[in-house]
Amino acid sequence: MKDKNEKDILNQNSGGDPAVGTAADVEELMKKYDRESNIRPWEGIPAIIIKVALAAFSIFMIYMNLFAVWDERIRRPLFLGIVILFVFILYPARKSGGRPQKVNRIPFYDIILAAAGSGCFFYFVINSQAIIKHGIRISTLEVWLGVIGIVILAECCRRVTGIPIIIVAACFVAYAFFAGKSLNIIIYNLFYTTEGVIGTPVGVCSTYIVLFIIFGAFLEATGISDFFIQCANTIAGSASGGPAKVAVISSALCGMVSGSSVGNTVTTGSVTIPMMKKTGYPGEFAGAVEAAASTGGQIMPPIMGAAAFLMAEMVGVPYSQIVIKAILPAVLYFTGIFLMVHLRAKRLGLKGIPREQLPKAKEILPRIYLLIPLVALVYLITAGYTMSRAAIIATFLCIVVSLFNPGHRMTPKKFLDALETGAKNTLSIAVACGIAGIIAGVVTMTGLGQVFIDVIVNISNGNLLIALIFTMLCCIVLGMGFPTTATYIIMATTCAPILTTGMGLNAICASMFVFYFGIVADITPPVALAAYAGSAIAKSDPMRTALNASKLAIGAFLIPYIFCLNPAMLLIDTNVPEFIMIIITSVIGMFAISAALEGYMASHLNPVFRIILAVAGLMLIYPGTVTDIIGIVITVAIYVITMQGKKRAKPA
Repeated sequence: MKDKNEKDILNQNSGGDPAVGTAADVEELMKKYDRESNIRPWEGIPAIIIKVALAAFSIFMIYMNLFAVWDERIRRPLFLGIVILFVFILYPARKSGGRPQKVNRIPFYDIILAAAGSGCFFYFVINSQAIIKHGIRISTLEVWLGVIGIVILAECCRRVTGIPIIIVAACFVAYAFFAGKSLNIIIYNLFYTTEGVIGTPVGVCSTYIVLFIIFGAFLEATGISDFFIQCANTIAGSASGGPAKVAVISSALCGMVSGSSVGNTVTTGSVTIPMMKKTGYPGEFAGAVEAAASTGGQIMPPIMGAAAFLMAEMVGVPYSQIVIKAILPAVLYFTGIFLMVHLRAKRLGLKGIPREQLPKAKEILPRIYLLIPLVALVYLITAGYTMSRAAIIATFLCIVVSLFNPGHRMTPKKFLDALETGAKNTLSIAVACGIAGIIAGVVTMTGLGQVFIDVIVNISNGNLLIALIFTMLCCIVLGMGFPTTATYIIMATTCAPILTTGMGLNAICASMFVFYFGIVADITPPVALAAYAGSAIAKSDPMRTALNASKLAIGAFLIPYIFCLNPAMLLIDTNVPEFIMIIITSVIGMFAISAALEGYMASHLNPVFRIILAVAGLMLIYPGTVTDIIGIVITVAIYVITMQGKKRAKPA
């Protein structure tokens, strides 16, 4: 739990109810599973100094992107050098495991590691021109500085994100040695060129991602999350199972702000999960709804999580195109969750919140000005402004609109807090991008990507569906336990070329495919941080909550196949009638699959109907006129049969 307001909201909504987790419950669980939550305690003057330093880092990043005209081989290592310093200041070597940590204390070895790690990157900044001139003929000192810098960066990544990504990176580096590359060549490519640690991922992180994270922190400070939750309550609160539908809508909207599945789960879940449980939803289902919807926030335009900016850079298309093409898949994802929530409410006979207890539209509409920064951001990007400049202008607008919202007016303290939050939230993404850059560098240096392509193409024998299945499995295995940004980098480097170069798939389709299978790690066991956060609030079993969340997020496992087999869903090579037909058949298909999974349509479904309905849903999702007709006929027929059963079941 990173925000005091979130703790207050959660404690207030728990209301002393033993069935609802408190802020302490969530904080304890997240410290156990989420390394980002395991921060060293600082109090008093040291805490103020660190807060000011982090805020200064955010301001420096704004300056560097708005005014500085520096070579990338100066910008990127300087950025990572500063990040390393803050990681060792904030993150201890081991998780506390619930044990109290000593306040205002940093071990001497962390001071040494911080100085050594950042010093290696600062050495590159100071001597960049000389190093560039003599190319691969780097000195022995520079070789060892590169080794030390990479090892300490890996230690930073271990502290912030965990060990899985380090193991994968180490395997790739070992492969480089196995392929016959010398230590000098490996270190030169991975440390001193823009093909490794300071490659495209760190470049995008220091240029775009950090500014959008700062924007998200300021947007959050305007009170927009509360506005989204109230809007969702007005729209769906009184419907059957209203609180769960509120969770879906508000999490989709809040996801546009932060792109953090765990953060969204805690923020909106502190309000929606207690409401869902009071309505009658089981704890593991309530926590799962919030986790699945919050995870989907990372694919929700216009922010789409930090990976969207990397996607635009790596695919080579404008960010605005990525946003437009991502709209329909995101809508379908949330439609699937919404339908399953609705069907569960109908099956359990759950009611909504009484209308008199819900906010009125006339009370909410006057606060619609809070959307100005988001609207301005989208407009500025589509109008041709650089993403960096658009993010900075939108951040300034957040400060302006907050002045008109009395409960969230931007004070000097809130201004400093937002800058600090932006800097803190950057650290994990930055170090993960650096380590993921190592993997990308090894793939480029050794030609390993072609090996992946050859293996999958040979196994699939040219069949795109088979290639997609194997690529999905690669993504799930390689992406397990990684942050979304790092996952996308690894997938885009190792797996996406299988589909583009090997199978001739459109680059945007391939990137979106691997992106979708990267985000589900936050709800897929055994690494399911968003589900664990939801279970802590709901006081439910974490694993059962994660399994429920995976079922609710079935769209994330199906939608990528739709747009790869039929790119028209992403507005590629299509026309209006075809696009409309895709929307209709896809929504009906999601309805059929949701009903099959929940075992309920107009009335309860027997096992045979559930299997038939699932097949019909898949036929509707698979592009083709014949399959669409068959799928629609089966779905309508079963709906009519269940309606008849419902009428017969009614008492005379």
